Amino acid sequence: METTYHSMTRRAEAHDYSRPGTYHITLHVAEEMGAPLGQVVGNAAVPDGHPDAPRVALSPIGQMVEHELLGAIQSRYPMAEVHDYVVMPEHLHFLLIVKAPIISPQGKRVPLGQVIAGFKYGCNSRYWEMLGLPPRKRQAEPAATLDGGSVPTGSAGRVYPTLFAPGFCDVMPVSLEQLATQRAYIQGNPRSRLLRTSHRAWLTTRRGSITTALTVAALRGYLRRECGKATTPEALAAIEERLLVRPAEPAATLASGGSSFIACDSYGDGALLGRHLLPVVCHRRDSQRFAEQKARCLEEAATGAVLVSARIAKGEQEIVDEAVRHGFPVVLIHDNGFPERYHPSAAQIDLCAAGRLLLVSPWRYLYRGKGEAISVDECKAMNCVAQALCRQKDSWWRTMERNTEKQHITHE
Repeated sequence: METTYHSMTRRAEAHDYSRPGTYHITLHVAEEMGAPLGQVVGNAAVPDGHPDAPRVALSPIGQMVEHELLGAIQSRYPMAEVHDYVVMPEHLHFLLIVKAPIISPQGKRVPLGQVIAGFKYGCNSRYWEMLGLPPRKRQAEPAATLDGGSVPTGSAGRVYPTLFAPGFCDVMPVSLEQLATQRAYIQGNPRSRLLRTSHRAWLTTRRGSITTALTVAALRGYLRRECGKATTPEALAAIEERLLVRPAEPAATLASGGSSFIACDSYGDGALLGRHLLPVVCHRRDSQRFAEQKARCLEEAATGAVLVSARIAKGEQEIVDEAVRHGFPVVLIHDNGFPERYHPSAAQIDLCAAGRLLLVSPWRYLYRGKGEAISVDECKAMNCVAQALCRQKDSWWRTMERNTEKQHITHE
């Protein structure tokens, strides 16, 4: 079978986009248009369903786009249904459920890109009408124009501005859990926008904002001790290539042996790093004592400690998730770098805005395909970073005495 390649901004380069499936589509308006679709209003502090909950007050152009989205696509392609959607001031998200192979009104099998191009052209046509421009015939335009990627002119040299930027982005959920995540992300967009606006200091990616006391040489030694012969020179080189590093200051060069220190990008409440930090790392050798480890971690969290974890092992997930449910703040070591436009989940944004979450990454961003797992060496490296941030070994729960003088924080 011949491999399919696409020119659009996509995640699945060889996917046949004429097939049935569920697609989370993102379209951006043309950069020069600004934010013509509306304005986010409401109060981020009130819950969904409240009259003042976050929402988008659509402009006339935004209302037109919403009308086209909910009517034009399915009227032309009955096998495609728009489900969850949100029209934001300068972009829109929607879930498109394609129930059967996409067939055009002319009876030809067509890719998803043609459906999106037709939607864009319909919006452009309505937009030109709103501007008072004479109607134009679609078939006279080149393909790039139909997709909204160029600015066409009429026969008299009249400019017909395009509403959308070229191309589109898509995500294909492959499980019910991922589908629920995509739906929550779409529905939470207005609230996330208000939160980012009101908490700009926290809800932005801060590059290189943290310099750990961990040197590259020390991490290399840690991985050799933890993984033994399984850690090859090639694996170490690959990890060091991805790490964010900062050269040692002149005064620290001698002490560090000339090695650079590992730095981290962050997203969330950086003030959490000024609290009492404790690493959460679950080892197989301690599996019989997991209940004890979990109890100690939650006890310390209840008395003010901040748990720091890569949340990789099942036990780490259980402890961190339990801490979050109790309202305790946590620091999570992210398993990838933060891309240029980084948007955590709606739940994570809420936690960051509440001062209960800090996301930290020692990595440069690397695109990973679906199902591509991180290596054991990378997992160990993140556990080492967690201990470096805490300046505490991960065995603390076995050796640290309980502080009976601490006053427990009550929680429901």
